[in-house]
This record gives sequence, structure tokens and C-alpha cells, in this order.
Amino acid sequence: MSRFGKFVFSLAGLLVLAAASTSVRADTITISGVNSGQAATATVVCEFNSQTNTFTFTITNTSAITQPGSTSTITGIGYDLPPVGNASASGLNGFTGMQAPSLSSNFDFSDGDLGNVPAGFNSVVLDFGFTTGPSGNFSGGSVNDGLLPGESASFTVSGAAFTGFTASQICNAIFVRFQNVPVAGSDVATPGGPENPVPEPSTILLLGSALLGLGGYARRRLSIRN
Repeated sequence: MSRFGKFVFSLAGLLVLAAASTSVRADTITISGVNSGQAATATVVCEFNSQTNTFTFTITNTSAITQPGSTSTITGIGYDLPPVGNASASGLNGFTGMQAPSLSSNFDFSDGDLGNVPAGFNSVVLDFGFTTGPSGNFSGGSVNDGLLPGESASFTVSGAAFTGFTASQICNAIFVRFQNVPVAGSDVATPGGPENPVPEPSTILLLGSALLGLGGYARRRLSIRN
């Protein structure tokens, strides 16, 4: 077999092994305010371990402040896993979560009823979330305890209710509450589309299979020539 053929077979084998062993996916998504646009934005880097049903994410407030006195502070982060909404006011249950130690923000985890999601999302029922302030309500929150532009915070959530969901489904189920936003006053941000997603294991497997097929074809062609 030619060096090229050996290389193709080796690469294909590595890709297939990667597909078989991959249980953690990472996604980076951008979110923006439905009413305020770039005045309420953030990036979210998510990872989901399907073997342990553990979801971790880091959110960075990237809002553009265009008005003196406004801070576009993140005061609430919630997730409504698909399909949107749930028969129970508390959504899916059985999750536990925590925020990594932070000097810039203080969020509390809740698996209960987080209340309505404003800005036109009346059908949304948050399954779990992180809120600031004593109210424990997604619409409320404390600006003093929230996440300012330029700051980041990391969170971990686990629970058997994650079973059957993909990393992309979980990551894109996010709703972020901003307060003290220029002009709008407050807003809710949702995903604007994935950036640089890591390929799904099935995608890697398909690519590896295609390369194996290409290697086999090249080998047959070489045999015919000889």
C-alpha cells in the first residue's frame, strides 16, 4: 500500500476511535437581547458529559454599553429543555447545580418554579436556573450580585433528567436575564447561533467511514494498475 493509503487508513481509524470514545461535547454560542440587541449580549461555552449527565457552562457578559449609568448586568440564567414548556410550573425536576467560586457575582441555583420569562416568552417554563437576589425569580434579581460586562462565571448542573438530550439541545435552551440595559431597561437574551461547535460523534464516525472507503478504493485502483 502506498504511503498515502496508509495515511488515509490511519486517519480514518483515529476518527472512528474518537467517535466511539467521545462522551463530552463542547459548544460556544452567542446570545443577544431580543429587544436591545448588542446592548445585552454574552458568549456561553458549554460542555455536556452524557455518561455522568453533567452539564457545565461558562458565560461571559459581552454587552456594549452605549449609555452612561447603564450596566447591562446579567441577573438570571435559565434553561427550558426541549420541547419548550412543560405541564408542571417547575418544569423537569431532579437537577442539582452550583456556581464556581466567584468574586464578581453571586448566583443561587433553583430547580423549582422560577416564574415567567419576560420579553415575550410566555410559553417558556424554565427547568432549572441561577438567579441573583432573594426573590428566586427569573424576572427579578439583584444588579449588585450580577455579572457585569467583561466578567465571566462558571456553573455546573447534573441530573438524570438530562438523559436523552444532546449537548447542543441543552446549550441552546438558555435564556439570560439582563437588567439596567440602555434604553430597554431590561431584556432577555437567547442564542443567536452556534460558533465553532465540536462535531457530533456521529459526524466524526461518518467522516472516518468515508476515509476508510476512500482508502479501500485507492488500494483497489493500485492493485488493478499492478
